[in-house]
Amino acid sequence: MEQTNIGFCGYSYHKQREFSQHRAGFPGYLFRLQTEGFCEVSVNKRKVHIEKGDLLLIKPGDQYQLKIEAQEASGDYHLFCEGKWVDDWWERSAKPTVSRIDLDEKLISLWRHLIIEERRPSSEEKKELSHYLLQALCLSLERAVNETAPTFSRPYVVTRMMRYIEEHATSHLMVEDVAANAGLSVSRSVHLFKHHVGKTMMQYALEIRLSAAIDRMTYTMMTLEHIAEESGFGSYPYFHRVFKKHYGVAPGVYRRRE
Repeated sequence: MEQTNIGFCGYSYHKQREFSQHRAGFPGYLFRLQTEGFCEVSVNKRKVHIEKGDLLLIKPGDQYQLKIEAQEASGDYHLFCEGKWVDDWWERSAKPTVSRIDLDEKLISLWRHLIIEERRPSSEEKKELSHYLLQALCLSLERAVNETAPTFSRPYVVTRMMRYIEEHATSHLMVEDVAANAGLSVSRSVHLFKHHVGKTMMQYALEIRLSAAIDRMTYTMMTLEHIAEESGFGSYPYFHRVFKKHYGVAPGVYRRRE
């Protein structure tokens, strides 16, 4: 397994003046996500005002300076790391120094998980787990940056609706909830989604439900009735009808084939 080294990983909330600098170049990779307040950074002599939702990515050798004034309460998640895997990940795509991303709770939870893992005493730590958590965090940050970039193939608000549907498709999902989460009217959200995704929200949700049902049919011993319920179809007759229309066979027949 390609090893990575995590120098520090944590969350800070500053109420007093803070100043740090690396004129000779930062020794590794620094990820810093602003979650509260604001601060000022200088990267290679370029000053940048950092606000809530801004992700700062620093590579080895970058000249870096951070300044937080006493009256400017500032909260951030931060991570210093290095290693061959991180080198390869960094080089495979452009990494903007500052990006505005959505403060997604799943991403924050992943960062917190890594923080907790790194706090464990040496006798209890699992370096392999930290390695994979770091990989997952890097990939999640990369996707968040790409999805909010101006050149992304669809508006970010559409991507946000897709992510909401993916998270809630197997529960009681309503178009009104998707629209509200995106901050749009129902009519506007319906139009944007269909235009950029090529299908309706419910069609997209149905694909996710069918995929979830197939996974459960393949890898669990759950009854088909239970699978129908857990996958968001509500009742087995409805699941049976939709599944057969989509795949040409009944769920039971599909399961026996697999």
